[in-house]
Amino acid sequence: MREVAAITFGPDGTGRCLHHDEIRLQSLGRLACRRASRVEFNARRQAWEVTSAATAAVVYRSPSRQRCLDWERRHLSPA
Repeated sequence: MREVAAITFGPDGTGRCLHHDEIRLQSLGRLACRRASRVEFNARRQAWEVTSAATAAVVYRSPSRQRCLDWERRHLSPA
């Protein structure tokens, strides 16, 4: 199954999307990007963690980095 890449725009013109190489964001003009989360390995817990940029809370944890990336796409994608 092919993954769909999408951008949603708010009334103020602000766009939201998960970064995806399928979308050439630079073609829209000058960018200002903010991260919604980050995926990093926690050596103490021996697991990958998705941390919210807004709250600094761990919102998902898995021994699999790919599962964390999949969770991030499902829960943070605007589409």
